[in-house]
Amino acid sequence: MQPIIDFIIEVDKLKRVTRKIKPLGLDRYENPAEHSWQIALLATSLAEYAESGVDLNHVIAMLLVHDIGEIDTGDTIAFAIGGWPERKAEELAAVTRIFGLLPEAQSTRYLALWQEFEAGQSPESRFANAVDRAMPVLLNLANGGQSWRENDISYERVVRRVEPPIRAGCPALWDYLSSRLSEARAQGLFGAA
Repeated sequence: MQPIIDFIIEVDKLKRVTRKIKPLGLDRYENPAEHSWQIALLATSLAEYAESGVDLNHVIAMLLVHDIGEIDTGDTIAFAIGGWPERKAEELAAVTRIFGLLPEAQSTRYLALWQEFEAGQSPESRFANAVDRAMPVLLNLANGGQSWRENDISYERVVRRVEPPIRAGCPALWDYLSSRLSEARAQGLFGAA
């Protein structure tokens, strides 16, 4: 029991990590724990648009662990350019430490879920990645492009980063977002870079 409790107390630290987007109607930035909850709910809500046979429980498990490494590494804005291999190596070291608090079977399972999400090869991980990449877009669309404008993120940069995983994991979601992003561009919701 104690290793599980130690792990759960450790992952509470995810709540103190700051992301670059604000929850709707609030002046503070969201944290990855809030993000993970919201994308798990989004995945559940979009289940009918997932590839046939996708195990939704497996998707949710991936979404709940995918950002745990940020306890040690901090968050990187989804639209960052460059440095991803180094960031992912740091996250792997972090999740190895954090999941290592658990009994071996659970530690191995959570690490495998994290690695599957990162690889993005299984139908479940493609769907999980699509949902993960969509959420910052959905929030920016709802809040007038807050993080795009604050961080000078261009329309082209957003599309380059989110289109491939969303199109691969949930084509219907990309069809929806594509037109919404075009509307946001016409409204001037993006930065210049």
